[in-house]
Amino acid sequence: MNSLRFLLIGSCFALAAAAQRPASQPIVLHAARLLQVDTGNMLQPGEVLVEGDRIRAVGTHVEHPQGARVIDLGDTTLLPGLIDAHVHLFLHPGAEDLQTVVESVPWRTILAEQAARADLMAGFTAERDMGTEGAGSADTAVRNAINQGIIPGPRMRISGNAIDILGGHEDANRYNPAQHVLSNADYANSAEQLVEVMREQRKEGSDFAKIYETGKDRMVDGVLHTPYQYTAAQLTAAVEEARRMGTTVGVHAMGEPGTLYAAEAGVASIDHATQLSDETMRLMKEKGIFAVPTFTIFEYFAQHRESQDQAAAEAALLDYKIAEFKKQVAAGIQFAVGSDVGPFPHGTQARELTLMARYGMAPLAVLQADMMNGAKLLGWAGQIGELKPGYYADIIAVPGNPLEDISVVEHVKFVMKNGEVVRQ
Repeated sequence: MNSLRFLLIGSCFALAAAAQRPASQPIVLHAARLLQVDTGNMLQPGEVLVEGDRIRAVGTHVEHPQGARVIDLGDTTLLPGLIDAHVHLFLHPGAEDLQTVVESVPWRTILAEQAARADLMAGFTAERDMGTEGAGSADTAVRNAINQGIIPGPRMRISGNAIDILGGHEDANRYNPAQHVLSNADYANSAEQLVEVMREQRKEGSDFAKIYETGKDRMVDGVLHTPYQYTAAQLTAAVEEARRMGTTVGVHAMGEPGTLYAAEAGVASIDHATQLSDETMRLMKEKGIFAVPTFTIFEYFAQHRESQDQAAAEAALLDYKIAEFKKQVAAGIQFAVGSDVGPFPHGTQARELTLMARYGMAPLAVLQADMMNGAKLLGWAGQIGELKPGYYADIIAVPGNPLEDISVVEHVKFVMKNGEVVRQ
């Protein structure tokens, strides 16, 4: 009885304290410009009223409630938070294949927390982690810690380990077999094993499945050749299982026929998408499959290889990719923006938007691919990716006008996530 009495008294004190706490202070953001991403309309000036974790009003002038905090961001443009649909929080620059061998999972998790913070400070308020590269479901802990406010970071969709065949793209093929070096992915060699692995990963907290569909890659006489890993039927089994669980499949697929098999199966995204046939692009348009080009990692590897021969090979692959991308833009397929950050420094991946514009897309189309298509791909359509009443208050400010010079997204000056100012 005494224990019950103390519990009731404690509950009453907690309720009273909660009632006395002031509601979160409304915030009004004011800037020279505000981009309405869906239409391309630029409001001048632009204001956003934020109450709690949501946007309440948007316009050239919004209500300034009594007691509101007004933040004047000067000659900047207000945008929705950036979205990176292809990141690796558990990788950092330098010998990424060795990191899984010489670094412990606890250490890699600490580095992943720092990577998440760096990405957020660079304006990325939502991300999709495309595989922990051998750290299993450690990304579940990072996502949950972010969601609980323990550490700073973007909204996360996570996959746990990626999935690969024995001897596939991420297997430890370079090492002495007698050492039994583990793959950086989870093995699945059949449709049944794909389903089994996906169920185990879901049990451990994954939001979606990442599957390696092609590799290793090589250029022969100026043309990309990359063997497939799973048949269309096997990928279809994975997509159907994901649908049963209420989630999706994203694939690493550089080229044909793997990209075609992925499109036939109806995956959510084809990441890297360096080589897409006409039939593949037709299916992607028909089924609403996003291509995620990941130019930044290709550029980085072309500039940071151990030998001139390696750098030349990477440069040739990048040139091929650029030419193919221009065909994809002309074909009218849908894009989302993902950088493959990890092997290059976290927090620098906004360059992906600059490169997509450089290689053939209009700046507004790139921003729509990043924010609106990114929100759809991550399963947050109608909640993030636009500055509209009722959406989460994920907002950034960049200098200048991104429609005139999209590279300004590489110089974010202000970041708000979930209604909280995290950088100013």
